[in-house]
Amino acid sequence: MRRTTPRIAVIVAGAVGSLVLGAAAPALARTAQATSTASSGSSAPSSTSAERLAPRTYFTMAPDGSSGLTQGGAGIPNIDSVKKTIYAYYGDPGTGISNKTVSPYISELENRTEQVRATLKWRYRESVREGRKPAIVLDADDTTLWTYDMEVHDMKFVFDPVLQDEWVQDQRFPATPGMVTLVNEAEAMGFTIFGLTGRNNGQKEATVANLDKVGYRGFTAENYFTKWRSTDPIPAYMAGKCVNMTACTTVEYKAGTRRHIVKDLGYDITLNLGDQWSDLMGGYADHNVKLPNPTYYLPSPNLPGKSQPWLAPRTHFVMAPDGSSGLHSAGEAIPNIDSVKKTIYAYYGDPGTGIANKVSSPYISELAALEAKQTPRVVAACRQAVRQGKKPAVVLDADDTTLWTYDMEVNDMKFVFDPVRQDYWVQNKLFPATPGMPSLVAAVDAAGCQVIGLTGRNNGQKDATIANLNEQGYPQFSSGFYFTKWRSTDPVPAYMAGKCADPTHCTTIEYKSATRAYIESRQFGRYNIVANLGDQFSDLIGGHSNTSVKLPNPTYYLP
Repeated sequence: MRRTTPRIAVIVAGAVGSLVLGAAAPALARTAQATSTASSGSSAPSSTSAERLAPRTYFTMAPDGSSGLTQGGAGIPNIDSVKKTIYAYYGDPGTGISNKTVSPYISELENRTEQVRATLKWRYRESVREGRKPAIVLDADDTTLWTYDMEVHDMKFVFDPVLQDEWVQDQRFPATPGMVTLVNEAEAMGFTIFGLTGRNNGQKEATVANLDKVGYRGFTAENYFTKWRSTDPIPAYMAGKCVNMTACTTVEYKAGTRRHIVKDLGYDITLNLGDQWSDLMGGYADHNVKLPNPTYYLPSPNLPGKSQPWLAPRTHFVMAPDGSSGLHSAGEAIPNIDSVKKTIYAYYGDPGTGIANKVSSPYISELAALEAKQTPRVVAACRQAVRQGKKPAVVLDADDTTLWTYDMEVNDMKFVFDPVRQDYWVQNKLFPATPGMPSLVAAVDAAGCQVIGLTGRNNGQKDATIANLNEQGYPQFSSGFYFTKWRSTDPVPAYMAGKCADPTHCTTIEYKSATRAYIESRQFGRYNIVANLGDQFSDLIGGHSNTSVKLPNPTYYLP
Protein backbone atom coordinates (compact mmCIF):
# COMPACT_ATOMS: atom_id res chain seq x y z
CA MET A 1 0.00 0.00 0.00
CA ARG A 2 1.24 3.46 -0.82
CA ARG A 3 2.34 5.56 2.12
CA THR A 4 0.31 8.70 2.62
CA THR A 5 2.08 11.96 1.94
CA PRO A 6 1.29 15.34 3.44
CA ARG A 7 1.04 17.23 0.18
CA ILE A 8 -0.09 16.29 -3.33
CA ALA A 9 0.70 18.58 -6.25
CA VAL A 10 0.09 18.69 -9.97
CA ILE A 11 2.36 20.80 -12.16
CA VAL A 12 1.31 21.47 -15.72
CA ALA A 13 3.15 23.11 -18.57
CA GLY A 14 0.77 25.68 -19.92
CA ALA A 15 0.12 26.82 -16.38
CA VAL A 16 3.87 27.11 -16.10
CA GLY A 17 5.23 26.64 -12.63
CA SER A 18 1.90 26.62 -10.86
CA LEU A 19 1.03 24.10 -8.19
CA VAL A 20 -2.58 23.01 -8.24
CA LEU A 21 -3.68 22.10 -4.75
CA GLY A 22 -6.97 21.51 -3.01
CA ALA A 23 -10.50 21.07 -4.27
CA ALA A 24 -10.98 24.78 -4.85
CA ALA A 25 -8.80 24.90 -7.97
CA PRO A 26 -11.23 24.57 -10.91
CA ALA A 27 -8.94 23.67 -13.81
CA LEU A 28 -5.34 23.05 -14.74
CA ALA A 29 -5.50 25.50 -17.60
CA ARG A 30 -6.33 28.47 -15.38
CA THR A 31 -2.85 29.59 -14.39
CA ALA A 32 -3.78 32.49 -12.15
CA GLN A 33 -6.37 30.54 -10.20
CA ALA A 34 -4.06 27.56 -9.85
CA THR A 35 -1.27 29.76 -8.51
CA SER A 36 -3.64 31.41 -6.08
CA THR A 37 -4.77 28.04 -4.79
CA ALA A 38 -1.20 26.89 -4.36
CA SER A 39 -0.22 29.96 -2.42
CA SER A 40 -3.03 29.37 0.03
CA GLY A 41 -1.09 26.40 1.36
CA SER A 42 -4.10 24.10 1.42
CA SER A 43 -3.49 20.39 1.26
CA ALA A 44 -5.47 17.79 -0.62
CA PRO A 45 -5.93 14.05 -0.71
CA SER A 46 -4.41 12.19 -3.65
CA SER A 47 -7.76 11.79 -5.40
CA THR A 48 -8.11 15.51 -6.06
CA SER A 49 -4.92 15.68 -8.08
CA ALA A 50 -6.17 12.89 -10.33
CA GLU A 51 -9.35 14.82 -11.01
CA ARG A 52 -7.26 17.61 -12.55
CA LEU A 53 -5.10 15.36 -14.67
CA ALA A 54 -7.14 15.92 -17.81
CA PRO A 55 -6.58 17.81 -21.07
CA ARG A 56 -7.93 21.25 -21.72
CA THR A 57 -11.21 21.42 -23.65
CA TYR A 58 -11.31 25.11 -24.69
CA PHE A 59 -9.01 26.39 -27.42
CA THR A 60 -8.22 29.54 -29.35
CA MET A 61 -6.67 28.77 -32.71
CA ALA A 62 -6.08 31.00 -35.72
CA PRO A 63 -6.47 29.15 -39.04
CA ASP A 64 -2.99 30.13 -40.24
CA GLY A 65 -1.20 28.37 -37.38
CA SER A 66 0.05 31.55 -35.72
CA SER A 67 -1.54 30.58 -32.40
CA GLY A 68 1.29 28.12 -32.00
CA LEU A 69 3.52 31.09 -31.24
CA THR A 70 1.44 32.20 -28.25
CA GLN A 71 -0.92 29.55 -26.85
CA GLY A 72 1.46 27.08 -25.20
CA GLY A 73 1.36 23.33 -25.68
CA ALA A 74 -1.78 22.76 -23.61
CA GLY A 75 -3.58 25.44 -25.62
CA ILE A 76 -3.09 23.64 -28.94
CA PRO A 77 -5.75 21.07 -29.89
CA ASN A 78 -4.08 17.68 -29.66
CA ILE A 79 -4.00 16.21 -33.15
CA ASP A 80 -5.08 12.73 -32.05
CA SER A 81 -8.11 14.20 -30.28
CA VAL A 82 -8.90 16.22 -33.41
CA LYS A 83 -8.80 13.05 -35.50
CA LYS A 84 -11.14 11.26 -33.10
CA THR A 85 -13.51 14.22 -33.19
CA ILE A 86 -13.53 14.12 -36.99
CA TYR A 87 -14.14 10.36 -36.95
CA ALA A 88 -17.16 10.83 -34.68
CA TYR A 89 -18.53 13.63 -36.86
CA TYR A 90 -18.40 11.48 -40.00
CA GLY A 91 -19.57 8.28 -38.31
CA ASP A 92 -16.18 6.70 -38.95
CA PRO A 93 -15.50 3.82 -36.50
CA GLY A 94 -11.77 4.44 -36.87
CA THR A 95 -11.27 2.69 -40.19
CA GLY A 96 -11.09 5.86 -42.26
CA ILE A 97 -14.42 5.02 -43.91
CA SER A 98 -17.33 7.36 -43.26
CA ASN A 99 -20.83 6.14 -42.50
CA LYS A 100 -22.80 6.69 -45.70
CA THR A 101 -26.21 6.41 -44.02
CA VAL A 102 -26.21 8.32 -40.75
CA SER A 103 -23.77 10.65 -39.02
CA PRO A 104 -23.66 14.17 -37.58
CA TYR A 105 -22.07 15.27 -40.87
CA ILE A 106 -24.92 13.82 -42.93
CA SER A 107 -27.49 15.39 -40.63
CA GLU A 108 -25.82 18.79 -40.91
CA LEU A 109 -25.56 18.54 -44.70
CA GLU A 110 -29.19 17.52 -45.03
CA ASN A 111 -30.31 20.42 -42.86
CA ARG A 112 -28.11 22.85 -44.77
CA THR A 113 -29.25 21.69 -48.20
CA GLU A 114 -32.91 21.74 -47.14
CA GLN A 115 -32.48 25.36 -46.08
CA VAL A 116 -30.93 26.23 -49.44
CA ARG A 117 -33.58 24.31 -51.38
CA ALA A 118 -36.26 26.31 -49.61
CA THR A 119 -34.83 29.50 -51.14
CA LEU A 120 -34.39 28.26 -54.72
CA LYS A 121 -37.80 29.21 -56.04
CA TRP A 122 -37.78 32.81 -54.88
CA ARG A 123 -34.13 33.29 -55.85
CA TYR A 124 -34.93 32.05 -59.35
CA ARG A 125 -38.01 34.26 -59.69
CA GLU A 126 -36.17 37.32 -58.40
CA SER A 127 -33.35 36.84 -60.89
CA VAL A 128 -35.73 36.31 -63.83
CA ARG A 129 -37.85 39.28 -62.74
CA GLU A 130 -34.75 41.45 -63.03
CA GLY A 131 -34.13 40.17 -66.55
CA ARG A 132 -31.11 38.08 -65.64
CA LYS A 133 -30.12 34.45 -66.23
CA PRO A 134 -30.02 32.66 -62.86
CA ALA A 135 -27.10 30.31 -62.25
CA ILE A 136 -25.56 28.32 -59.42
CA VAL A 137 -21.82 27.73 -59.07
CA LEU A 138 -20.54 24.69 -57.16
CA ASP A 139 -17.12 23.45 -56.15
CA ALA A 140 -16.29 19.74 -56.59
CA ASP A 141 -14.46 18.17 -53.63
CA ASP A 142 -16.67 17.98 -50.54
CA THR A 143 -19.25 20.21 -52.16
CA THR A 144 -20.62 17.88 -54.83
CA LEU A 145 -18.25 14.90 -54.52
CA TRP A 146 -17.36 13.46 -51.12
CA THR A 147 -13.63 12.84 -50.54
CA TYR A 148 -13.60 11.63 -46.91
CA ASP A 149 -12.65 8.00 -47.59
CA MET A 150 -9.80 9.10 -49.84
CA GLU A 151 -8.55 11.77 -47.45
CA VAL A 152 -8.72 9.64 -44.32
CA HIS A 153 -8.56 5.95 -45.26
CA ASP A 154 -6.13 6.22 -48.16
CA MET A 155 -4.17 9.39 -47.34
CA LYS A 156 -4.40 9.48 -43.52
CA PHE A 157 -4.98 13.26 -43.69
CA VAL A 158 -1.78 13.73 -45.75
CA PHE A 159 -2.61 14.86 -49.29
CA ASP A 160 -1.07 12.74 -52.04
CA PRO A 161 -1.60 14.08 -55.59
CA VAL A 162 -0.87 10.69 -57.16
CA LEU A 163 -3.54 8.94 -55.09
CA GLN A 164 -5.92 11.82 -55.66
CA ASP A 165 -5.55 11.51 -59.42
CA GLU A 166 -6.24 7.77 -59.21
CA TRP A 167 -9.49 8.45 -57.37
CA VAL A 168 -10.45 11.17 -59.85
CA GLN A 169 -9.70 9.19 -63.00
CA ASP A 170 -11.44 6.09 -61.59
CA GLN A 171 -14.49 8.21 -60.65
CA ARG A 172 -14.59 6.71 -57.15
CA PHE A 173 -16.19 9.57 -55.24
CA PRO A 174 -19.74 9.29 -53.89
CA ALA A 175 -21.99 12.33 -53.92
CA THR A 176 -21.82 14.75 -51.02
CA PRO A 177 -24.91 14.02 -48.88
CA GLY A 178 -27.99 16.02 -49.85
CA MET A 179 -26.37 17.76 -52.79
CA VAL A 180 -27.76 15.67 -55.66
CA THR A 181 -31.31 16.57 -54.67
CA LEU A 182 -30.44 20.25 -54.35
CA VAL A 183 -28.64 20.48 -57.70
CA ASN A 184 -31.24 18.48 -59.61
CA GLU A 185 -34.11 20.55 -58.20
CA ALA A 186 -32.28 23.72 -59.18
CA GLU A 187 -31.58 22.41 -62.68
CA ALA A 188 -35.22 21.37 -63.15
CA MET A 189 -36.31 24.81 -61.97
CA GLY A 190 -34.27 26.48 -64.71
CA PHE A 191 -30.97 27.39 -63.07
CA THR A 192 -27.86 26.93 -65.17
CA ILE A 193 -25.40 24.77 -63.23
CA PHE A 194 -21.71 25.66 -63.29
CA GLY A 195 -18.87 23.66 -61.79
CA LEU A 196 -15.79 25.50 -60.58
CA THR A 197 -13.01 23.41 -59.05
CA GLY A 198 -9.32 23.48 -58.30
CA ARG A 199 -8.97 20.11 -60.00
CA ASN A 200 -6.86 20.46 -63.13
CA ASN A 201 -7.77 20.33 -66.81
CA GLY A 202 -6.56 16.74 -67.09
CA GLN A 203 -9.20 15.75 -64.53
CA LYS A 204 -12.14 17.59 -66.07
CA GLU A 205 -13.62 14.78 -68.13
CA ALA A 206 -13.43 12.25 -65.29
CA THR A 207 -14.91 14.74 -62.82
CA VAL A 208 -17.94 15.49 -65.00
CA ALA A 209 -18.39 11.74 -65.59
CA ASN A 210 -18.19 11.06 -61.83
CA LEU A 211 -20.86 13.69 -61.19
CA ASP A 212 -23.13 12.12 -63.79
CA LYS A 213 -22.40 8.65 -62.39
CA VAL A 214 -23.64 9.55 -58.89
CA GLY A 215 -26.85 11.14 -60.16
CA TYR A 216 -26.25 14.83 -60.83
CA ARG A 217 -27.99 16.50 -63.75
CA GLY A 218 -26.96 19.79 -65.27
CA PHE A 219 -23.17 19.57 -65.22
CA THR A 220 -21.67 19.77 -68.71
CA ALA A 221 -18.10 20.01 -69.96
CA GLU A 222 -18.89 23.43 -71.42
CA ASN A 223 -20.00 24.81 -68.06
CA TYR A 224 -17.39 23.07 -65.94
CA PHE A 225 -14.27 25.04 -65.09
CA THR A 226 -11.04 23.31 -64.06
CA LYS A 227 -7.67 24.92 -63.44
CA TRP A 228 -4.97 24.97 -66.07
CA ARG A 229 -1.76 23.05 -65.60
CA SER A 230 1.68 24.55 -66.20
CA THR A 231 1.63 23.15 -69.75
CA ASP A 232 -1.88 24.45 -70.54
CA PRO A 233 -2.67 27.88 -71.99
CA ILE A 234 -4.15 30.31 -69.46
CA PRO A 235 -7.77 31.16 -70.33
CA ALA A 236 -8.12 34.54 -72.02
CA TYR A 237 -10.67 35.68 -69.44
CA MET A 238 -8.00 35.36 -66.72
CA ALA A 239 -5.59 37.80 -68.39
CA GLY A 240 -4.40 40.28 -65.78
CA LYS A 241 -6.53 38.73 -63.03
CA CYS A 242 -3.63 37.26 -61.04
CA VAL A 243 -0.80 39.11 -59.32
CA ASN A 244 1.47 36.26 -60.43
CA MET A 245 0.07 34.60 -63.53
CA THR A 246 2.36 31.59 -63.08
CA ALA A 247 0.88 30.91 -59.63
CA CYS A 248 -2.70 32.13 -59.62
CA THR A 249 -4.22 31.83 -56.14
CA THR A 250 -7.46 29.99 -55.50
CA VAL A 251 -9.37 33.21 -54.87
CA GLU A 252 -7.92 34.91 -57.95
CA TYR A 253 -8.83 31.91 -60.11
CA LYS A 254 -12.30 31.31 -58.71
CA ALA A 255 -13.33 34.96 -58.38
CA GLY A 256 -11.94 35.62 -61.86
CA THR A 257 -13.95 32.72 -63.27
CA ARG A 258 -17.14 33.86 -61.53
CA ARG A 259 -16.52 37.34 -62.96
CA HIS A 260 -16.27 35.72 -66.40
CA ILE A 261 -19.57 33.89 -65.86
CA VAL A 262 -21.25 37.14 -64.81
CA LYS A 263 -19.58 39.75 -67.04
CA ASP A 264 -18.79 37.77 -70.17
CA LEU A 265 -21.43 35.03 -70.20
CA GLY A 266 -24.20 37.21 -68.77
CA TYR A 267 -25.36 35.04 -65.86
CA ASP A 268 -26.53 36.03 -62.41
CA ILE A 269 -24.79 33.78 -59.88
CA THR A 270 -27.54 33.59 -57.31
CA LEU A 271 -25.75 30.95 -55.24
CA ASN A 272 -22.08 29.99 -54.85
CA LEU A 273 -21.44 26.84 -52.82
CA GLY A 274 -18.14 25.51 -51.51
CA ASP A 275 -16.52 23.71 -48.59
CA GLN A 276 -13.54 26.10 -48.40
CA TRP A 277 -13.67 29.78 -47.57
CA SER A 278 -11.41 30.34 -50.58
CA ASP A 279 -14.23 28.93 -52.76
CA LEU A 280 -16.40 31.85 -51.69
CA MET A 281 -14.13 34.88 -51.34
CA GLY A 282 -13.68 37.51 -54.00
CA GLY A 283 -17.27 38.39 -54.83
CA TYR A 284 -19.35 37.88 -58.00
CA ALA A 285 -22.14 35.93 -56.30
CA ASP A 286 -25.39 37.08 -54.70
CA HIS A 287 -25.19 34.56 -51.88
CA ASN A 288 -22.48 32.22 -50.58
CA VAL A 289 -23.07 28.87 -48.88
CA LYS A 290 -20.24 27.32 -46.85
CA LEU A 291 -20.40 23.56 -46.38
CA PRO A 292 -18.58 22.01 -43.41
CA ASN A 293 -15.22 20.31 -43.85
CA PRO A 294 -12.73 19.88 -40.98
CA THR A 295 -10.59 17.37 -42.92
CA TYR A 296 -8.42 19.90 -44.78
CA TYR A 297 -7.99 23.65 -45.19
CA LEU A 298 -7.08 25.45 -48.42
CA PRO A 299 -6.45 29.10 -47.55
CA SER A 300 -5.92 31.87 -50.06
CA PRO A 301 -5.57 35.64 -49.68
CA ASN A 302 -8.52 37.69 -50.82
CA LEU A 303 -8.34 39.94 -53.85
CA PRO A 304 -6.36 43.16 -53.33
CA GLY A 305 -8.58 45.71 -51.63
CA LYS A 306 -11.36 43.17 -51.02
CA SER A 307 -12.45 42.73 -47.41
CA GLN A 308 -14.94 40.01 -46.46
CA PRO A 309 -14.25 39.31 -42.77
CA TRP A 310 -17.39 37.18 -42.48
CA LEU A 311 -15.87 34.65 -44.88
CA ALA A 312 -13.34 33.29 -42.41
CA PRO A 313 -12.98 30.26 -40.13
CA ARG A 314 -13.89 30.45 -36.48
CA THR A 315 -11.08 30.72 -33.95
CA HIS A 316 -12.62 29.42 -30.71
CA PHE A 317 -13.35 25.75 -30.12
CA VAL A 318 -14.64 23.37 -27.48
CA MET A 319 -13.32 19.83 -27.89
CA ALA A 320 -13.37 16.83 -25.57
CA PRO A 321 -10.16 14.77 -25.74
CA ASP A 322 -12.00 11.52 -26.49
CA GLY A 323 -13.53 12.80 -29.74
CA SER A 324 -17.09 12.80 -28.42
CA SER A 325 -17.53 16.46 -29.36
CA GLY A 326 -17.83 15.30 -32.95
CA LEU A 327 -21.20 13.76 -32.11
CA HIS A 328 -22.81 17.09 -31.30
CA SER A 329 -20.63 19.79 -32.88
CA ALA A 330 -21.16 21.45 -36.23
CA GLY A 331 -18.37 20.90 -38.72
CA GLU A 332 -17.13 24.47 -38.40
CA ALA A 333 -16.86 23.96 -34.63
CA ILE A 334 -14.28 21.18 -35.06
CA PRO A 335 -10.66 22.36 -35.28
CA ASN A 336 -9.56 21.94 -38.88
CA ILE A 337 -6.79 19.37 -38.97
CA ASP A 338 -4.61 21.34 -41.40
CA SER A 339 -4.80 24.40 -39.16
CA VAL A 340 -3.91 22.21 -36.18
CA LYS A 341 -0.84 20.94 -38.04
CA LYS A 342 0.27 24.48 -38.86
CA THR A 343 -0.22 25.48 -35.23
CA ILE A 344 1.94 22.57 -34.10
CA TYR A 345 4.61 23.49 -36.66
CA ALA A 346 4.73 27.04 -35.32
CA TYR A 347 4.95 25.82 -31.73
CA TYR A 348 7.96 23.60 -32.49
CA GLY A 349 9.66 26.07 -34.83
CA ASP A 350 9.11 23.67 -37.72
CA PRO A 351 9.20 25.50 -41.10
CA GLY A 352 6.92 22.84 -42.57
CA THR A 353 9.53 20.15 -43.15
CA GLY A 354 8.58 18.06 -40.13
CA ILE A 355 11.87 18.94 -38.41
CA ALA A 356 11.72 20.85 -35.14
CA ASN A 357 13.99 23.80 -34.47
CA LYS A 358 16.51 22.47 -31.97
CA VAL A 359 17.67 25.91 -30.79
CA SER A 360 14.70 28.22 -30.42
CA SER A 361 10.93 27.76 -30.47
CA PRO A 362 7.87 28.40 -28.29
CA TYR A 363 8.11 24.75 -27.22
CA ILE A 364 11.71 25.11 -26.10
CA SER A 365 10.88 28.36 -24.31
CA GLU A 366 7.92 26.80 -22.52
CA LEU A 367 9.99 23.83 -21.40
CA ALA A 368 12.78 26.13 -20.22
CA ALA A 369 10.33 28.14 -18.11
CA LEU A 370 8.79 25.00 -16.66
CA GLU A 371 12.18 23.49 -15.86
CA ALA A 372 13.50 26.73 -14.35
CA LYS A 373 10.63 26.84 -11.87
CA GLN A 374 10.22 23.15 -11.15
CA THR A 375 13.83 21.96 -10.96
CA PRO A 376 14.52 23.76 -7.66
CA ARG A 377 11.22 22.51 -6.25
CA VAL A 378 11.95 18.89 -7.08
CA VAL A 379 15.55 19.28 -5.91
CA ALA A 380 14.30 20.68 -2.60
CA ALA A 381 11.92 17.72 -2.24
CA CYS A 382 14.78 15.31 -2.89
CA ARG A 383 16.99 16.96 -0.27
CA GLN A 384 14.21 17.11 2.29
CA ALA A 385 13.45 13.42 1.86
CA VAL A 386 17.14 12.58 2.28
CA ARG A 387 17.27 14.61 5.50
CA GLN A 388 14.23 12.71 6.74
CA GLY A 389 15.98 9.41 6.15
CA LYS A 390 13.78 8.44 3.21
CA LYS A 391 14.83 7.09 -0.17
CA PRO A 392 13.55 9.71 -2.63
CA ALA A 393 13.05 8.93 -6.30
CA VAL A 394 11.98 10.77 -9.43
CA VAL A 395 10.14 8.80 -12.13
CA LEU A 396 10.34 9.91 -15.76
CA ASP A 397 8.64 8.74 -18.93
CA ALA A 398 10.70 8.33 -22.13
CA ASP A 399 9.04 9.73 -25.25
CA ASP A 400 8.75 13.52 -25.14
CA THR A 401 9.72 13.56 -21.49
CA THR A 402 13.38 12.59 -21.72
CA LEU A 403 13.72 11.76 -25.44
CA TRP A 404 12.24 14.03 -28.09
CA THR A 405 10.18 12.28 -30.80
CA TYR A 406 8.95 15.24 -32.88
CA ASP A 407 11.04 14.58 -36.00
CA MET A 408 9.96 10.94 -36.04
CA GLU A 409 6.29 11.71 -35.42
CA VAL A 410 6.05 14.51 -37.98
CA ASN A 411 8.77 14.19 -40.61
CA ASP A 412 8.87 10.41 -40.74
CA MET A 413 5.34 9.38 -39.72
CA LYS A 414 3.33 12.48 -40.73
CA PHE A 415 1.37 12.26 -37.46
CA VAL A 416 0.39 8.63 -38.23
CA PHE A 417 2.03 6.25 -35.76
CA ASP A 418 3.95 3.39 -37.37
CA PRO A 419 5.33 0.79 -34.93
CA VAL A 420 7.88 -0.44 -37.47
CA ARG A 421 9.32 3.03 -37.98
CA GLN A 422 9.19 3.69 -34.25
CA ASP A 423 11.22 0.55 -33.54
CA TYR A 424 13.74 1.62 -36.19
CA TRP A 425 14.22 4.95 -34.44
CA VAL A 426 14.45 3.26 -31.03
CA GLN A 427 16.94 0.56 -32.01
CA ASN A 428 19.12 3.07 -33.86
CA LYS A 429 19.02 5.49 -30.91
CA LEU A 430 18.00 8.41 -33.11
CA PHE A 431 16.16 10.55 -30.57
CA PRO A 432 17.66 13.77 -29.22
CA ALA A 433 17.11 14.71 -25.60
CA THR A 434 13.97 16.61 -24.72
CA PRO A 435 15.19 20.22 -24.43
CA GLY A 436 16.55 21.05 -20.99
CA MET A 437 15.69 17.72 -19.40
CA PRO A 438 19.25 16.38 -18.99
CA SER A 439 19.96 19.31 -16.66
CA LEU A 440 16.83 18.65 -14.60
CA VAL A 441 17.67 14.96 -14.27
CA ALA A 442 21.27 15.73 -13.31
CA ALA A 443 20.10 18.19 -10.66
CA VAL A 444 17.68 15.79 -8.96
CA ASP A 445 20.27 13.03 -9.09
CA ALA A 446 22.83 15.29 -7.41
CA ALA A 447 20.22 16.18 -4.77
CA GLY A 448 19.98 12.54 -3.72
CA CYS A 449 17.00 11.27 -5.72
CA GLN A 450 17.12 7.93 -7.47
CA VAL A 451 16.35 8.46 -11.17
CA ILE A 452 13.88 5.86 -12.47
CA GLY A 453 12.57 5.40 -16.00
CA LEU A 454 9.02 4.19 -16.67
CA THR A 455 7.94 3.95 -20.30
CA GLY A 456 5.39 2.27 -22.52
CA ARG A 457 8.19 1.14 -24.81
CA ASN A 458 8.50 -2.64 -24.77
CA ASN A 459 11.08 -4.95 -23.23
CA GLY A 460 12.76 -5.47 -26.59
CA GLN A 461 13.48 -1.74 -26.70
CA LYS A 462 14.85 -1.37 -23.19
CA ASP A 463 18.58 -1.65 -23.90
CA ALA A 464 18.43 0.68 -26.89
CA THR A 465 16.38 3.22 -24.94
CA ILE A 466 18.86 3.33 -22.05
CA ALA A 467 21.76 3.56 -24.50
CA ASN A 468 20.02 6.44 -26.31
CA LEU A 469 19.48 8.21 -22.98
CA ASN A 470 23.10 7.73 -21.95
CA GLU A 471 24.31 9.08 -25.31
CA GLN A 472 22.07 12.13 -24.96
CA GLY A 473 23.42 13.21 -21.58
CA TYR A 474 21.52 11.05 -19.11
CA PRO A 475 24.13 8.80 -17.43
CA GLN A 476 21.75 8.40 -14.47
CA PHE A 477 19.50 5.86 -16.21
CA SER A 478 20.44 2.22 -15.73
CA SER A 479 18.83 -1.14 -16.42
CA GLY A 480 17.97 -1.93 -12.80
CA PHE A 481 15.95 1.27 -12.51
CA TYR A 482 14.28 1.31 -15.91
CA PHE A 483 10.84 -0.20 -16.48
CA THR A 484 9.57 -1.17 -19.93
CA LYS A 485 6.34 -2.93 -20.79
CA TRP A 486 6.21 -6.65 -21.47
CA ARG A 487 5.35 -7.99 -24.92
CA SER A 488 2.79 -10.72 -25.52
CA THR A 489 5.61 -13.29 -25.49
CA ASP A 490 7.17 -11.98 -22.26
CA PRO A 491 6.18 -13.08 -18.75
CA VAL A 492 4.07 -10.51 -16.91
CA PRO A 493 5.99 -9.12 -13.91
CA ALA A 494 4.90 -10.68 -10.63
CA TYR A 495 4.15 -7.26 -9.13
CA MET A 496 1.47 -6.74 -11.81
CA ALA A 497 -0.58 -9.76 -10.71
CA GLY A 498 -4.21 -8.72 -10.31
CA LYS A 499 -3.48 -5.10 -11.22
CA CYS A 500 -5.17 -5.09 -14.65
CA ALA A 501 -8.88 -5.45 -15.35
CA ASP A 502 -7.92 -7.37 -18.50
CA PRO A 503 -4.61 -9.20 -17.91
CA THR A 504 -4.12 -9.61 -21.67
CA HIS A 505 -4.36 -5.87 -22.27
CA CYS A 506 -3.09 -3.83 -19.37
CA THR A 507 -3.84 -0.13 -19.82
CA THR A 508 -1.17 2.55 -19.57
CA ILE A 509 -2.58 3.80 -16.28
CA GLU A 510 -2.84 0.31 -14.79
CA TYR A 511 0.72 -0.49 -15.82
CA LYS A 512 2.31 2.79 -14.77
CA SER A 513 0.45 3.33 -11.50
CA ALA A 514 1.07 -0.28 -10.44
CA THR A 515 4.75 0.08 -11.31
CA ARG A 516 5.00 3.25 -9.24
CA ALA A 517 3.30 1.41 -6.37
CA TYR A 518 5.88 -1.36 -6.75
CA ILE A 519 8.72 1.18 -6.67
CA GLU A 520 7.36 2.45 -3.37
CA SER A 521 6.84 -1.07 -2.01
CA ARG A 522 9.08 -3.00 0.37
CA GLN A 523 9.91 -5.50 -2.41
CA PHE A 524 11.65 -2.86 -4.53
CA GLY A 525 13.18 -0.83 -1.73
CA ARG A 526 10.44 1.44 -0.38
CA TYR A 527 11.32 4.49 -2.44
CA ASN A 528 9.43 7.72 -1.94
CA ILE A 529 8.49 9.08 -5.39
CA VAL A 530 8.73 12.82 -4.86
CA ALA A 531 7.98 13.65 -8.52
CA ASN A 532 6.56 11.86 -11.56
CA LEU A 533 7.17 13.50 -14.95
CA GLY A 534 5.42 12.71 -18.23
CA ASP A 535 4.05 14.25 -21.41
CA GLN A 536 0.78 12.28 -21.28
CA PHE A 537 -1.87 12.53 -18.61
CA SER A 538 -1.91 8.72 -18.57
CA ASP A 539 1.74 8.87 -17.42
CA LEU A 540 0.56 10.66 -14.29
CA ILE A 541 -2.89 9.36 -13.37
CA GLY A 542 -3.18 6.69 -10.71
CA GLY A 543 -1.31 8.19 -7.79
CA HIS A 544 1.88 6.98 -6.11
CA SER A 545 3.78 10.23 -6.47
CA ASN A 546 3.91 13.36 -4.34
CA THR A 547 4.02 15.64 -7.37
CA SER A 548 3.05 15.14 -11.01
CA VAL A 549 4.67 17.27 -13.71
CA LYS A 550 2.98 17.39 -17.12
CA LEU A 551 5.17 18.34 -20.08
CA PRO A 552 3.49 19.78 -23.19
CA ASN A 553 2.84 17.56 -26.22
CA PRO A 554 0.12 18.28 -28.80
CA THR A 555 1.54 15.78 -31.34
CA TYR A 556 -0.25 12.69 -30.00
CA TYR A 557 -2.60 11.65 -27.20
CA LEU A 558 -2.45 8.37 -25.28
CA PRO A 559 -5.51 8.18 -23.02
